Amino acid sequence: MAGDTTAMRSVEADDGALERLLAPLREDPARSAILTDVDGTIAPIVQDPADAAVPEHTRELLRTLAERYALVGCLSGRRALDARRIVGLDELAYSGNHGFELLLPGEEQVRPDPSLDGHEGDAPKFIAGLDRSELERVGIRTEDKGAIIGLHWRGAENEGAAESVAHEIASEAEWQGLVPHRGRKVLEIRPNVAINKGIAAAALLASRPVDAALYAGDDRTDVDAFTALRTLREDGRLNATACIAVASEESPPEVSGEADLTVDGPQGFARVLEALAE
Repeated sequence: MAGDTTAMRSVEADDGALERLLAPLREDPARSAILTDVDGTIAPIVQDPADAAVPEHTRELLRTLAERYALVGCLSGRRALDARRIVGLDELAYSGNHGFELLLPGEEQVRPDPSLDGHEGDAPKFIAGLDRSELERVGIRTEDKGAIIGLHWRGAENEGAAESVAHEIASEAEWQGLVPHRGRKVLEIRPNVAINKGIAAAALLASRPVDAALYAGDDRTDVDAFTALRTLREDGRLNATACIAVASEESPPEVSGEADLTVDGPQGFARVLEALAE
């Protein structure tokens, strides 16, 4: 049961739990959706985000699933085109920037979320006003994602000192009406617009007639997607849902706490994909 860590199980410990969880999706793939986070879920976490890549075996599994299931999509904090570059499959749907961008299968142009109109420059303007020399001193790198700016300190000489500076920046951003969001050794500064992976997941699911859906992720932002799937089930718009946590030493405990089942890293989730492809 979600929220009860004593009920949390791993694939390795109980393959039967996985079989039961996936059964509704496998029974009717043509009316089932598979949604997944990218970094830390299908692409292993690496020191430099630019080096991230989906292993070839996982890529082939996703390609097979896209041919069989009603919808296969990736939701990422990266920009949609960057997420597609890492995954390497045009036939999937991509929701980038935590839902601010949509890239449907085969499309070349990204569709911005209408709620972003007029707020595209809020976060970049705030970041431009920071002391760049201080960021460089503690080893914080900035990532320009358009409406969202990411501050990374993975690999900094003193990650603790960099994180302390990031906390100060988060407080200042919040005071100025922006939305700071903390992830795994990253702070994102977002405009104050109602969008998250849960809203993005619901929008993707609405694009196809589906009765069952799976979502897998490894970070706090993915819990919003878990909640969205369960809300759709409670409202009668989905008959079955599967929420899978992809665990690592850095994963926040609430991800596994809110999941139906936990697997061990991207390799563990690849075994879930294998089961869906059988």
